[in-house]
Amino acid sequence: MGKTTTIATIMGLIPCRTGQITYNGQDITNLPPYRIAQSGLGLVPEGRQIFPTLSVEENLIATSRPGQTWTLEKIYTLFPRLKDRRRNPGKNLSGGEQQMLAIGRALMTNPTLLILDEATEGLAPVIRAEIWQVLATLKAQGQSILLVDKNLGPVLRLADQAVILEKGRAVWSGTTAALASAPEIRNTHLHL
Repeated sequence: MGKTTTIATIMGLIPCRTGQITYNGQDITNLPPYRIAQSGLGLVPEGRQIFPTLSVEENLIATSRPGQTWTLEKIYTLFPRLKDRRRNPGKNLSGGEQQMLAIGRALMTNPTLLILDEATEGLAPVIRAEIWQVLATLKAQGQSILLVDKNLGPVLRLADQAVILEKGRAVWSGTTAALASAPEIRNTHLHL
């Protein structure tokens, strides 16, 4: 539908063919990915893409920006499981733990906007619930979040705004309250 492509384009991983991408008043269209990350965007990619041979702690340190808001201790407070597994290689973590690590790694960049692509895809229900709770905590702390996920119920509870993409085009956008109260839109575009 174009969700992952949109995120990859925002992050500079795919060239933008038309239009312009601005963030905080700055044109970031087609900047190198590292410059886009430096502008304040943190990505939790689909499929997690952690460093499999690095330990949990090494994964977190690899992306950290010193002297910023997020520290190892804050990540470990958010995800206590990661503290218990901090010496384990990323490849030895469960899928849910890898997702926690991917979120922690993105937070260690101290983003002003945290972007999550399919944040709970393929995770066990108990881990999904934990991830949704963490995202709610981050939102309550003032973290801006751009989230792509197929699980409409939790998205409606977490998000303020929603955009429905079909074949790379926005076919609906508005508040999540408006989407929650419009079954015809959900039935037409979300095939629930």
